[in-house]
Amino acid sequence: MDIQAAAKAAKAASIQLAAIEAKVKNRALQAIGEALSQDKQRILDANEKDLAFSRENDLAPPLLKRLKFDEEKLDEVISGIESLMALPDPVGVTLSARELDEGLELYQVSCPIGVIGVVFESRPDALVQISTLCLKSGNTVLLKGGSEAAHTNRALARVIATAGEGAGIPAGWLQLLETREDVNEMLKMDESIDLLVPRGSNAFVKYIMDHSNIPVLGHADGICHVYVDAEADLTMARDIVVDAKCQYVAVCNAAETLLVHEEVALEFLPLVREGLAAQNVELRGCPKTEAIVDVRPATEEDWGTEYLDFVLSIKVVRDPDEAIEHINTYGSGHTDAIVTGNPSTANRFMNLVDSGNVFWNCSTRFSDGFRYGLGAEVGISTHKIHARGPVGLEGLVIYKWKLKGTGHTVTDFSEGTRCFTHRLLDKPFAV
Repeated sequence: MDIQAAAKAAKAASIQLAAIEAKVKNRALQAIGEALSQDKQRILDANEKDLAFSRENDLAPPLLKRLKFDEEKLDEVISGIESLMALPDPVGVTLSARELDEGLELYQVSCPIGVIGVVFESRPDALVQISTLCLKSGNTVLLKGGSEAAHTNRALARVIATAGEGAGIPAGWLQLLETREDVNEMLKMDESIDLLVPRGSNAFVKYIMDHSNIPVLGHADGICHVYVDAEADLTMARDIVVDAKCQYVAVCNAAETLLVHEEVALEFLPLVREGLAAQNVELRGCPKTEAIVDVRPATEEDWGTEYLDFVLSIKVVRDPDEAIEHINTYGSGHTDAIVTGNPSTANRFMNLVDSGNVFWNCSTRFSDGFRYGLGAEVGISTHKIHARGPVGLEGLVIYKWKLKGTGHTVTDFSEGTRCFTHRLLDKPFAV
């Protein structure tokens, strides 16, 4: 099926899917989880083909790590689907209600966005997360994964689409695109696609934004910071920094820069260096850092680099305000954390750091739709639109206004025979 036909099929399916009951969507999700488990070996074999090809073509180690889809990853995505089933249906929720006049009632009700186009990186698990989130939120989806994951993506998409349709989801709700030309065609299809979610490099996301009239939701770089304050518990700070950097380096919510208050730098830097050295992390630091521990000199470029690898840049700062200024200058608005025992300092940091996720005394790695209880995520948004941070179910619905009357006409109000009451109501929409 070419992309034009795929988009038309997804558009037609989106009209039907928007009105499907929650129990049908949950039944489909259960069928998808079961089908993934039953087809486990076929999926794992497909991933081995992709890994072998990528190793032969010298794919970078961080990308190879993202590409790997083993039994553990499969169990994780199935667990994610089970969690998604337990969440309330985000569609049909009454967000506000008011009486305009006696017998004339206005409701703001959540509804699906429609057709979501997602271009994502070499993570096959993202395909499962995105497609099931779209299903639960009543959206159809066009998916374009990286060519390095072609076999895995085909196997997963086939299982998910078939299981969903077999459980009552409209045919065509999931479409897999495979060529680079498909992406360029997708950008022109504003009549069929309602939202684009690009997941990739800064340059790629900017290209998508510059070449399409379709609304775009997403983020480019994940340049995340941990700031260790003068009033931090230094043992806690060490553990948080090591987790934020090393728990999984090849993801957008891993820490890339460590900021340390000058009053604790002499004590903390050797402590954290020991913890990071155990994970073979290469350190790059400012002159003040170099004077305390053995590191490579950091360049101006380091402060704005998303390493996605075992590399961390370190800067010693005068006070929290310098840390905040550094983050707002070099950060990407993704996730930034402060470690401190002072609630006032933490509050100031969390209010002034201009990021979608700001944390106090915990690792940046918590910035994740599944960990937030959102039912995984289609991506992380650093934009200031309807969705910010991890975009889960709530970020995949919009709303419509439903007005219910009993023969009301505007003429009565314009001539003064009737008056608006604009009284708030406390009840959901019902026919």
